[in-house]
Amino acid sequence: MARDMQELCSLTARQMLALLREGEISCLELLEAHVSRIEECNPKINAIVTQTFELAIQKARELDANSDRELPLFGLPIAHKDLLATKGVRTTFGFPAYRDFIPPNDAWIVSRMRDAGAVMVGKTNVPEFGAGSHTFNRVFGATRNPYDLSRTVGGSSGGAAAALCSRMVPLADGSDTGGSLRNPAAFCNVVGFRPSPGRVPAGPNGDSWTDLSQHGPMARTIDDVALFFSVLAGPDERAFRMLETSGSEFSAIEPSELKGLRVAYTTDFGCLPVERPIKETLLTFASRLEQEGAVVESATPSFEGARKVFGVLRSIGFRRRFGPSVENEYNELKDTIQWEIDRGKALSLEDVERAFEERSRLVRNAMAFFQNYDVLLGPSTQVMQFPIEVDWVREINGQEMSTYIEWMEACSLISTIGFPSLSLPAGFHGALPVGVQVIAPIRQDLKLLQMARAMEAATDFQSHVPPLSTDMDKRAS
Repeated sequence: MARDMQELCSLTARQMLALLREGEISCLELLEAHVSRIEECNPKINAIVTQTFELAIQKARELDANSDRELPLFGLPIAHKDLLATKGVRTTFGFPAYRDFIPPNDAWIVSRMRDAGAVMVGKTNVPEFGAGSHTFNRVFGATRNPYDLSRTVGGSSGGAAAALCSRMVPLADGSDTGGSLRNPAAFCNVVGFRPSPGRVPAGPNGDSWTDLSQHGPMARTIDDVALFFSVLAGPDERAFRMLETSGSEFSAIEPSELKGLRVAYTTDFGCLPVERPIKETLLTFASRLEQEGAVVESATPSFEGARKVFGVLRSIGFRRRFGPSVENEYNELKDTIQWEIDRGKALSLEDVERAFEERSRLVRNAMAFFQNYDVLLGPSTQVMQFPIEVDWVREINGQEMSTYIEWMEACSLISTIGFPSLSLPAGFHGALPVGVQVIAPIRQDLKLLQMARAMEAATDFQSHVPPLSTDMDKRAS
């Protein structure tokens, strides 16, 4: 059956997969539809910065000719974050010195996606080395928000969020230290899921002893996030400190019952400046859940001391990452990364010991809090999408931000305790989307996805599309 190319791009990943398995469309036809969409939208948005269409055509033809149609991501177009190594495909990290770097091997999760039948169409834009929640760099420039091309997409998985939002791909991977999955998802009306530590292997490069950064899936619906997560998650014999749960346990997500669900909500986590439109949207969202029968209360665990803990852990990471080569690269790095390195080098052993002690206390407090609640709702961002020319937010509600990451503590507080969390479309302020952060107890990733799917069904904001997609969806209806 012939299908309109724009209609195909408007489908969910699950719907695309069903058509591919039933033989109603081919992998090559689905790819051609998305290539056409990328060629139409990407020049305006700048989300997919390295395009691999020839490789994708070859892979799609191979899948059509020889492959098992039951592969979990059979024929689905996908884009990889430009911080992830892709064998034979340029990976720049958003840094000029790596403009032409070609990795010899794939990151482990890239291999998982390829083995699952995904078709890579390119790499998505990032801030320099993923530092900061505004996607711009000196290699490719800035990525623009599909809802308003004069505004930011957030970051660091900003190219991924923009590509999803504008229907250039149905799935995109991301990673998150202080909000890099959740912040851009909120700015672009998609879902970004930061899982519990130990779910997704982070190799072969990186430090396996730290859990502050996590890889995770991005998509337009919870059902598609679960599908993608089922491929990314699961133990790997090359990795240690991994949970033993198979990724397949997340492949089918039934929504929770909202009636009786114990929901805590906070508009500011008890300590953060948050712009009024975000607070109002979150309150409306919580009220909607209450109408569906959830038991909703205003409450939050204490995050006193979390800012300092996160800062120490983050700067340790930058110190390790750039330690061996800092003399060669330091002067070429952007000023915010230089600041992170300097802060890391200034840390004492006592600073580090105190941070780990404080982190343990914060985790215990949060675990005690969740004895009384099933889920915590909070803001995914503290500000609305700001002008693309602004490098980072200097003040919120008149309160000055002292660092380039302080304005995104709504996410970094949760990173500090390591609980699974995701950003879910929650509403709009004018034409701009707002996300709600949904947080569950540690290792309750399945329950988090189930609760989020029920909330998604009750609110349905994920179906709202940006202006660039309006014509597409009219033809699909």
